[in-house]
Formats: sequence, C-alpha cells, structure tokens
Amino acid sequence: MSIDSLLVANRGEIARRIFRTAREMGITTVGVFSDADEGHPFVAEADLAVRIDGYLDAEALLGAARRSGATAVHPGYGFLSENAAFAETILAAGLTWIGPSPKVIAAMGDKAAAKRIAEAAGVPTLASSDDLTAAGEVGYPLLVKATAGGGGKGMHLVRSEDELEEAVATARREAAAAFADDRVFLERYLERARHVEVQILGDTQGNLVHLGDRECSIQRRHQKIVEESPSPAIDDELRSAMGEAALSLARDVGYHSAGTVEFILDDTTREFFFLEANTRLQVEHPVTEETTGIDLVREQIRIAAGEPLGYVQQDVVATGHAIEARLYAEDPASGFLPDAGTVEAFAPAAEPKVRFDSGVEAGTAIGVDFDPLLAKVVAHGHTRTEAAARLARALERLHLGGVDTNRDFLVATLRHEAFLAGDTTTDFIERHAPRRTLEPDDDELARATRTAAMWIQGRNRKRALVLGHIQGGWRNARLPNERVRLSVGGLETTVSYQVRRDGTFLVDDALEVRVHRWAEDCIDLEVDGVRTTHAVTEAGSRLHVQTQRGTVEVNVLPRFELPEVQVPEGGLVAPMPCRVIEVRVAVGDRVTAGQTLLVVEAMKMEHHLKAPHDGTVAEVLAELDEQVANGVTLMVLDEDAPEGHEDD
Repeated sequence: MSIDSLLVANRGEIARRIFRTAREMGITTVGVFSDADEGHPFVAEADLAVRIDGYLDAEALLGAARRSGATAVHPGYGFLSENAAFAETILAAGLTWIGPSPKVIAAMGDKAAAKRIAEAAGVPTLASSDDLTAAGEVGYPLLVKATAGGGGKGMHLVRSEDELEEAVATARREAAAAFADDRVFLERYLERARHVEVQILGDTQGNLVHLGDRECSIQRRHQKIVEESPSPAIDDELRSAMGEAALSLARDVGYHSAGTVEFILDDTTREFFFLEANTRLQVEHPVTEETTGIDLVREQIRIAAGEPLGYVQQDVVATGHAIEARLYAEDPASGFLPDAGTVEAFAPAAEPKVRFDSGVEAGTAIGVDFDPLLAKVVAHGHTRTEAAARLARALERLHLGGVDTNRDFLVATLRHEAFLAGDTTTDFIERHAPRRTLEPDDDELARATRTAAMWIQGRNRKRALVLGHIQGGWRNARLPNERVRLSVGGLETTVSYQVRRDGTFLVDDALEVRVHRWAEDCIDLEVDGVRTTHAVTEAGSRLHVQTQRGTVEVNVLPRFELPEVQVPEGGLVAPMPCRVIEVRVAVGDRVTAGQTLLVVEAMKMEHHLKAPHDGTVAEVLAELDEQVANGVTLMVLDEDAPEGHEDD
C-alpha cells in the first residue's frame, strides 16, 4: 500500500513534527487550520493547508482530505486521535488511517473499558468505577477522569464527598470541549506514586515489541511537564515485568501501530497498576526516539502501509538518558494559570545541542482556544545528570519573551537536588516546591539594565536622521549625562552614561563600557574588561535582554508618567484572557471566603474564581459567554467589617 500524501488532523508542534518525518519519506504533507491559528508556523510549513471550522469536526477533516487529494490521515494526539468513529470514517472513505484499528481504539481508548480488559489479561489495576455514585467504594482521595481524555483535561482530584459533584460537572464540560465526549469515571488516587509508561509498536503481521519505559511523574494540574527515559526508579527486573505486562495487554487486543500502556507505580511498595492505554502518539514520544534511535512517526506510517517491523525485541537497544521539558505559556507564580499574548522573542541557542519540537516562533499569537504548549525541549546525554544539565542550560539560553512561561520553573526543577537524586514522584512539586520564577540579584538586574541602555543608544544612533555618524551621547561642552529610565519586574532604575573621546562609555559614573558591535537583535559589550554578547529583542516599549540565566524583560519608561488604570477596591479580576462560562452570584448576594463566584474557561480548561473574603456582591461586571482580557475587573465585593467594628 502506497502513501504519497498525508493529512495531519492536528495543529501546532505535533503537526510540524509529523510533517518533518513525512517530508523525509517523500510524502506530500497536508495541514488543516482554523481561524484561531491561521498565522501559526505549521500552516505555512504544510505543502497544502485547508481551512476548517474546528479540529473536532470529523466531516470537515474528511472534506479537507478529499479536497487536498490526501491518501492517508494522521490524527496526532488529542482532539479525535482516539475516536474510533473518526477512524471508521477515514477508512470508509478509502483512505489510510495512521493508527490502530477502530476496534482497538474503541476497546482501549475508552479508559474504563481498557481497565476491564487489563484485569482480564491479569494486569493489576486500581479501584475504579464508571458509576459516579460509587465514590465510597472507590475510596478517597480519588480522581474524576475523562473516559476519552488525555493531557490532564477532564481530570480532577477529589479528597472528600462535598467536592465530588462540582468536580464531575467540571470534568464533563472540559471533556466535551476537548474530546467531544463528556463521559467520566472515578479512579482511586495514590498520593506517593510514579507515572511510568511503556511504548509499544506492533505491525499488521502480528509482530510486537516494546521500546522501554518513560517516567512522567512531574506534573501540575495532572498534566505532565517533565518526562524522561528510562525511569530512574526502575530496576531491570521491574522494567521487564512492566514491559511484559504491556505486551500481554497488546497481544490480547491484536494491537498494531504505536501505542502506550501507562502504569502507576507505588513508590513505597513497588507495586504497579494499569492506568490506561493510549492508542496514539504521546506528547512525550521524543524521549523514546532519542534513546532508541527509532522514529515513531516513521514506524506508524510504515505499519499503516502494511510493512513489517523488520526487527524483534532483542534488536531494540536503548542508550543513554533523555529528558523532555514542556515549555508552556503560563504563570507558575499564579498557580500555573495559562497566559496569552504574542511571542515577541523565540530563538534557541546553537549550543548545547538539544531537540526543539516547537509550535511557535517570534511573532506567533497565543490565544485562549488551544493548549498553551509552546515547545517540547529534549536533551539526550550519556547519563541522566548530563541530560538534565544540558536541558537546563538550553532552556536558560533560549531567547524568549512576550508571554509568561514556565521556563524558569523547569530550570529550577532540573537543577533541584531531589530531581537529580531521582526523587520524582507525582507530588514532587508540592513536596519540593522548586523556584517558580527567575529572581535576578542586584548585579544581574544592573547588567540587564546597562545592556538595555547601551542597546538603546545604539538604536538611537542607527535611526538618527542627522549626524548619525556621531557617537551617541557626544557633546562639545560639559553637559549632564544621558539618562534612561527603565524598570524590571516593577522596580524602577535609571542608567546614566556619557561618551568619552576614545569611543568608550562611562556608565553610572563608575563603569567603563565598550560597545564592540551593535545590531538590531544583539549587542556585544565589554564592561570593565569582561565581554559578553547579549541577544536583544525590541517589542514596543519593552526590550527582552538575554542574560546568563534567562531572558529579562526591561521596560523603557516614558519621560512623563501616564495615568494607570485603577482596579476598584474589592475587585475580582480576570487572571488571564478567558471566556466567562458561569456567573454564580448576583448583586446583593452574601458570599463567604473560598466560595466560587465565577467560572471561566481558557485553553479548554476551567478555572474557578473564588471569593477572597466574606462579603457582599456590590457589582457584577462580567456577562455570560463574554470574552475578557487579562486584568479586567469581573466583579466587586464589599468586604465584611471585622468583628466588633461597624462602618461609620
């Protein structure tokens, strides 16, 4: 069977990833895009791209395949990748489906049904139930999980009975929005555990192998953010047992294509339990590719074309260690809430050499319609320690700005002594609390602002309409120094400088600075004999200045202060660009601290905005289904007076 044109029914970094392998195989690539992401890089990278209304519209995707002449469809991950009906539709149209059979997808893609199959195959499972009234039998704490879900969407931790009803309702809405399927089930939650998964590959001739394990325990909001292969906690005996359990399950259902069998490993007892089987490519598949040298997308396409694997289990050899960090547009300091905006700077450094699977570039707009993943950064090393160091340094050297990201948090995690020791259970973030944001010291702030000031003077000379050949700040008389007002993280500073006859600058009346080279995107500075090249990106009144530990956003302040927008006292503001999906109170209602007042949606995830204190609703400014910007006041509360006091 020949595949000469492949439509990828997905977007962003995974679309680009699949395009890359398809092009290497000589296959024409077809993309699909919506109004919300028509300007993203993956659209231009496809040989052909077809506009659709949405990624959950099976008929629109089939129509795009027909219009483009595609002979095969790859679903990527998420959206309809584990939707058996979609696979049936593609096959019924005479196209090749890149994935397992619809029958297997139906059996394994349904998380609750897959657990029953695992039990029948003798694979241990956690207590669970698709009867939402059986929480008492499952036991608390438990997870409400989307039956057709993945990526942490439609998944909520419940510690007591009074949290269950709201968690179920929220999970249903998120699952429907993300997967067009609102079914959920209950599953027992282990507090100290590891999330370990086994990658499998099978062909249509019955050959089946596993490609080792991955650990994906470091998570926030039940979404993985750091993954690695192999797991640092598994010995050869346990690895063999988990691999055989995965293959046993796959054999029972006649699995072919790439897939993943996920387990939860009790960190104390060393018992492992089946969680789910993913009948698709995983977000974290690159770490397996880096350790085994096997291109999983290529194998998927070969298998779909009817080719045999051509190798057996003994031929699969993993070398070294690989770690992947998921770089998100989000604010770790605010509970990892997603962020939106324009990526104003995005330039990976040439070294250390790592793999960037990215869906963005400088100028890409990040909206609220999709998951805020910017890139997956993957490092391979001879040892785990080397891979972690290489990945951390690559993240630090990434020139990045324009949206809040978890970059600094990822670096802190990779360099944390507990991570390096392999103490990576699912409660890692709560137990070890890695630093969430970069906190530059006084010297780092001074270097960043001096660099910004010198870049600005170079820019001013470049743009000068007259006497542009004269050094910036030159005077033919004794006049005050040039001064630039800047701020970093809300801290204001002023940098002064004057040019000297030899072309050097005296900065802040103390430092000798020489500009060796100035360009629109960088500056080569020597400060008191120490020379460094800094990447610099200008975006309006902001400069993104690259430092040794990351990118510092420097705001160039105007000469005259502008009036600030005032937030009303007691105002409840939007924590991110979002859509209001529920308003639970009205003017005059009495509320208590912690009570949910509004529910908003961003990136297919719901966020509950709660009352910060007891009080009375004074104003409701938000409207149902309204799209609001970050920082917009949604509601105003009058706080109760302290006991024993009365308002005058």
